[in-house]
Amino acid sequence: MASATTDDPIAYPNHFFIDGDWVSPSSDSVIDVINPTTEELYCRIAEAQEADMVKAIAAAREAFDNGPWPRMTHAERAQYLEAIAAGINKRIEALGDIWTSQVGVLRRAAKYAVPGIASTWEYYAGLAESYAWQEQRKPSAGGEIALVVREPVGVVGAIIPWNAPLAMIANKLAPALIAGCTVILKASPEAPGEAYIMAEIAKEIGLPPGVINVLTADRHVSESLVRSGDVDKITFTGSTAAGRRIGSLCGERIARCTLELGGKSAAVILDDYDIQTAANTITGAACFLTGQVCSSLTRIIVSRSRHDDMVEALGAAFAKISIGDPFDKATMMGPLATSRQRDRVEGFIDSGVADGATLAAGGKRPSNLDRGFFIEPTVFGNVDNNMTIAREEIFGPVLSVIPADDEEHAIEIANDSIYGLNSSVFTNDVDRADSVARVLRAGTVGHNSFRTDSSVLFGGFKRSGIGREGNIEGLQPYLELKAIIYDKQPSSLG
Repeated sequence: MASATTDDPIAYPNHFFIDGDWVSPSSDSVIDVINPTTEELYCRIAEAQEADMVKAIAAAREAFDNGPWPRMTHAERAQYLEAIAAGINKRIEALGDIWTSQVGVLRRAAKYAVPGIASTWEYYAGLAESYAWQEQRKPSAGGEIALVVREPVGVVGAIIPWNAPLAMIANKLAPALIAGCTVILKASPEAPGEAYIMAEIAKEIGLPPGVINVLTADRHVSESLVRSGDVDKITFTGSTAAGRRIGSLCGERIARCTLELGGKSAAVILDDYDIQTAANTITGAACFLTGQVCSSLTRIIVSRSRHDDMVEALGAAFAKISIGDPFDKATMMGPLATSRQRDRVEGFIDSGVADGATLAAGGKRPSNLDRGFFIEPTVFGNVDNNMTIAREEIFGPVLSVIPADDEEHAIEIANDSIYGLNSSVFTNDVDRADSVARVLRAGTVGHNSFRTDSSVLFGGFKRSGIGREGNIEGLQPYLELKAIIYDKQPSSLG
């Protein structure tokens, strides 16, 4: 297996980016980033200690309180966002290599995704002119005129996951920066490369010092970021367990937080829809990033009379999936990101068997691959919605086919979850799809496909998170509303 490698994937692995410059760490502690395809060392980076985090927070605080960034016009900040987008597009090949080498996403998919991620920065740059940053209102309790002003929330701590770092950075930092916030970007120890590339771009374009600060840290040091009274808002993408802890800490000090968490998303297959077509669609989505996607459709709900056909169709579709080196154009699914993640997925597979579900396909490590954190795509049939594999997020290519008595029962099963991130309904009748979509308790409902789109809106109901990312709604959490009520109209309002 000849996975592509990069001699120097990160330009300054032994430094952090703080206050506009590359700075030495406070200790010799390092983190080994392992290539999940080869199980070999990909790169070694500095691990932040609390002293480093304190320095990064102080830089962001100073930049917000006394620096030029929040005092610029939105149009001036937009020029920097456009420059960041250009910097990303200039690095498509490097960013594709980094994503694939860190977590095993297919190289061709990684390369395809980068320009779309750059467009997120361009979208938020465009809001400088199109968004209503302030509006006039007529006061009813005295005063001649009132103004509602949307101002930056302040210093933001952004905690990024390992599965899709570049996209998560864009979804969080682009709206934060156009709003006028300053940011501490805490990269994942498993996949820090994209955050370091962002720091390189910030340096290259002359972003004012302290606006973006980048370091990589473990959970203990990350918690000091969440606890800090100098950080006004936390934005986090990751597990529900970690999100619960972060939300609790933010609640203790009444800090703002956005939490994008886990999912156990349902695909409801109605009786008028072709089983094979549904199976092929679901299979393609399930294998993207080896199922390590929070919004992945993992509970497949189908009428009892068609249950066996669905299990058979999914198993046949999975049998055609070529597993191997994600740099190989023939590969259709790469490895899981870490050995720990593979152990976790295998544990859930064992749980499904122990609980009495039928292991219909997969469930093992591929016999033809002697290294790499690979697992076969897996299908369970005869799953009860109360089984562990139907309740908990597995974060791997494991599907549970659940029989339903009728459409109403299928909807009941779909909604019977602590999560509510994503869902889909498969039917040839768009009005029927609309009817079902209206009652599914999920942040996104797709029709006849896995459909999530942060350019529209992304986020979940219930324990899948708090807040939304993408579009206008993704900007609003980085703003504070201020009402100014004047005795007479100031000259600034014309």
